[in-house]
Amino acid sequence: MPVLIFRSGSDRTQWWLETFRERAPEIEVRLWNEPGDVSEVTHALVWDPEPGILAKMPNLKLIISLGAGVDHILDQVDRPPHVPVARLVDPGLKIGMVEYVVYNVLRFHRRMPDYRQQQEKQLWIERYQTLPSERRVGILGLGEIGVACAQALIALGFDVLGWSRTKKDIHKVGCFYGDEALKAFLGQSEILICLLPLTPETNGILGKIHLAALPAGAYLINAGRGAHVIEADLLEALGSGHIAGAALDVFQTEPLPKGHPLWSHANVTVTPHIAALTLPTTAGPVIADIVHAAQAGKPIPHRVNAKRGY
Repeated sequence: MPVLIFRSGSDRTQWWLETFRERAPEIEVRLWNEPGDVSEVTHALVWDPEPGILAKMPNLKLIISLGAGVDHILDQVDRPPHVPVARLVDPGLKIGMVEYVVYNVLRFHRRMPDYRQQQEKQLWIERYQTLPSERRVGILGLGEIGVACAQALIALGFDVLGWSRTKKDIHKVGCFYGDEALKAFLGQSEILICLLPLTPETNGILGKIHLAALPAGAYLINAGRGAHVIEADLLEALGSGHIAGAALDVFQTEPLPKGHPLWSHANVTVTPHIAALTLPTTAGPVIADIVHAAQAGKPIPHRVNAKRGY
């Protein structure tokens, strides 16, 4: 029987345990703080594991991320390098991310933050309305979630562009790829959505130079990682009006420190890393399939290339 050690950053432990008992009773699940004999642990399902913990499990065969990102695992300096890592491709997480992205694109497209500020001042001002087909939305990162968001926005009539490290061909998406095309892509993105994985190449990708490449009055939605955005540069761009507004779900330091200027900025919406949460009911069967494949010696679904970082 595979033994799976589980660690989550949330308080929904019991929900996870009950889901595994019901849907995958053949997998023994142990909690991080009650591991029992660590030599029996063969798989780890984790979010932001404590340093040194993974290295204490001599028979660990697979590490599974409890989310779409894996930087929190790959950044572990004492992670056993021979143990493969799998990312979680959860249909529920994908739905949540699409909802978050579409909601914020529509907010910015219809200028709802402006109307909210007008309401606070009791101002009755009608603002110009743009058709979705006249609004270019750019998506940084064309993985499974990026493609799902693109398809949802196309269905609403938006003109969608996308940028990725390598060449992609996606129906109705204007695809850009490689460093050479990044500024051209940004220059056409009136609403920019960041869904990139965090790698050394993407760390700080949205700093002064690339924010300046966006059209004047552009909007930013970051649901990737906080380290993608250089916050001081974003605040400067917001202050000048070059960036009209931002919806930020991830930050360089989490929780976002009290007193941070992003909390109180009139043109910024802050959410506490909730764009898409991993739900046991949809993620449980996916995790079980990954464990079963590894146990059977089959190719591991969604295995991560540690050198690429995704």
